Amino acid sequence: MDIDIGFWLTLAVLVSGVLWLADKKWRLRERGGKAVRETVEFTNSLLPVFLVVLLIRSFLVEPFTIPSGSMLPTLEVNDFILVNKFAYGLRLPVTNTRVVSIADPERGDVMVFRYPLNRNQNFIKRVVGLPGDVVSQRDGRLLINGEPVEREQVDSRSAGRYREDLYIETLGEAVHLVRTESVVNRFTGQTLSRSEDNDWEVPEGHYFMVGDNRDNSSDSRMWGAVSEDLIVGKAFMIWMHWRPGLSLPSFSRNGAIDKVEVETQ
Repeated sequence: MDIDIGFWLTLAVLVSGVLWLADKKWRLRERGGKAVRETVEFTNSLLPVFLVVLLIRSFLVEPFTIPSGSMLPTLEVNDFILVNKFAYGLRLPVTNTRVVSIADPERGDVMVFRYPLNRNQNFIKRVVGLPGDVVSQRDGRLLINGEPVEREQVDSRSAGRYREDLYIETLGEAVHLVRTESVVNRFTGQTLSRSEDNDWEVPEGHYFMVGDNRDNSSDSRMWGAVSEDLIVGKAFMIWMHWRPGLSLPSFSRNGAIDKVEVETQ
């Protein structure tokens, strides 16, 4: 089950704030018993901490952990990333209502948003289509308004019936790596993309999100474009990689998300 940390943090601030105000007005610590006094003192001590964390998390920066390989090779499973919460505007906690508009998402941004089919779950993908665009897929390659997305192949590896290709792709100002998989016909040697050809028109106020691991990503190609009111923020930095268990954290991947590093074989 997904835990909505923002909701519980907001609730903690509200409960602590109400007890603080009640103590100021009715002097609960003086009139109540030991249990009341200790409870009020405890919540009063935590209120500033809850409030600071809520403000930072809601309006400045929020950490996230990558749970799947849908953004490989850009983001690996168990990467710890930072998300800029004010890049696209200031939003209220819990409701996610934008109260101050700063900028709109740009093509190529790596964006965190609430999953349209389960708003308690956060997803991370790359912005491919902007409002009004027509996004197409032909033989595993993306096209925007009829123009193929610029890319350059930098690596290719075969394993049995499958071939993995690595490309440097350019989307807007973002230069990044993408990974594709194709099926190899063992008799003819021809390759067939694992992704079906299709066309999608992006509605106004929506964004078309696609994973960099193009043939292993659940994204807008399956469940549609993402509404503006589901945006959480712009991912901008990897600050740690830490596998579960007894392993130590690694900081070798620290830095900006779109670092193009290619290892060929």
